[in-house]
Amino acid sequence: MPSKNDDTMWPRLFQLDSDSSISLQQQIREALVSAILSGQICADSPLPSSRRLATQLGVARNTVVLAYQHMADSGYLLPRERSGYFVNREILCNRVETTASGSNEVDRIQAGVTWNSKLRIRPSTQRNIIKPPDWSRYEYPFIYGQMDPAHFPVQDWRECYRHALTVQGLTSTVRDQLDADHDLLVEQIRSRVLPRRGIWADGDEILVTMGSQNALYLLATLLVGPSNTVGIEDPGYPDARNLLCLNTANIKALPVDHGGLIVDDRLNDCDYLFVTPSHHSPTTVTMPLDRRNALLERAEKHDLLIIEDDYESEINFLGSPTASLKSLDRNDRVLYMGSLSKTLDPGLRIGYLVGAAPLIREARALRRLMLRHPPTNNQHAAALFLALGHHDALIQRLSHIYRERWLAMNEALANYIPDSTHTHSFGGTSFWVRGPENLDARSLSEAAMAQGIVFEPGDINFFHSPPSNYFRLGFSSIAVDKIEPGIRRLATMMEKHSR
Repeated sequence: MPSKNDDTMWPRLFQLDSDSSISLQQQIREALVSAILSGQICADSPLPSSRRLATQLGVARNTVVLAYQHMADSGYLLPRERSGYFVNREILCNRVETTASGSNEVDRIQAGVTWNSKLRIRPSTQRNIIKPPDWSRYEYPFIYGQMDPAHFPVQDWRECYRHALTVQGLTSTVRDQLDADHDLLVEQIRSRVLPRRGIWADGDEILVTMGSQNALYLLATLLVGPSNTVGIEDPGYPDARNLLCLNTANIKALPVDHGGLIVDDRLNDCDYLFVTPSHHSPTTVTMPLDRRNALLERAEKHDLLIIEDDYESEINFLGSPTASLKSLDRNDRVLYMGSLSKTLDPGLRIGYLVGAAPLIREARALRRLMLRHPPTNNQHAAALFLALGHHDALIQRLSHIYRERWLAMNEALANYIPDSTHTHSFGGTSFWVRGPENLDARSLSEAAMAQGIVFEPGDINFFHSPPSNYFRLGFSSIAVDKIEPGIRRLATMMEKHSR
């Protein structure tokens, strides 16, 4: 435990990083909180003077002064006149004291549980998409589903949060809403977001979710049982496949072509169907209008419910967008999922589920048992972002940005990997590429990371006997001037990874 005047121990407690995005003052505060709560600094212990600690850490004295003042305001430190700051004993009250032997005893008891016999399901054993968490440090991030931080509307989002955190705003957001959503967000989704997709819904037909993934989980739990058969696109969205497999073993892989899901008699014995008609995942092709109508007719005839994931509904830059499948539905056969992840940010987890009022009522009740409701402050900020027109302006900007990147990617693939087949679409944020038949895309992906290139092997998207020569190249998170050299570098590596 460091003493007040120990010139060697105090710097070891802090380990400041001047290159961190976190300010030095905040780093000092976080280190003090951790040291106090972990017992490295005892109650009533004096802290070094601000001048002495600043010298030891190599920072400005005012940085330490402000850190001490914040810690005192939070109750961690007590200022004593002419004596400095001391650790407040009261901050450590009502904490259970642990010992090394006690911790070992807990570990020993936990080690005795045979978890393999207890776990009813094992989601960790499923084939999942894996993305490096530090993808942004790679020179050529052809990663799918992530936003370019340079285009996140920081000022607009900050403005909305400031409004949401006013006294009046907090009055409505700090209370437990039980199962209710923020009224303004529901209204903005109803009047601003859904009409862009040709959908008109009442407030009781909309549920705010923690992204579209949460919406699908709610639907699967409410509707899908062991005896049900669920049709999915093959190739298709891996997370949907994995989630639905937890509820039923009767998963039917259905083929796709240049028009998305093939509508034929193979759908007749399905109870539910998961589809991505606007931009098929992962090929990005769009289901034509006549096929959509045929799908709805077959759903009505065979009592089939359709789950529509409109995951990239707003990303359109080459022509007029095709209306959603839900907009053509006249019999409540389509359950619609959407989110703001592809336009605003995936980390915000703002999604929505649209369906018949009786279904939404049960989904709301189930959501209450899971998480009550998505954080109301985030809902409020997102509602203001929509209401103030920031979202529409962002969509317009992203359309121009993505169109430029789409063109650059299309040209680079034609120049450097001409023998591959890549899917053309009217929008979206990725290319689905079929390489030579003998290409091992997974091996290529692993080697490419060492060369600063990140992309997604395509085998994960297939349900049965996945081919090895498909891969997906995203362009939402890579600068346009990096696309051509990145594709050129990737092309030189492809031949080495063909079997």
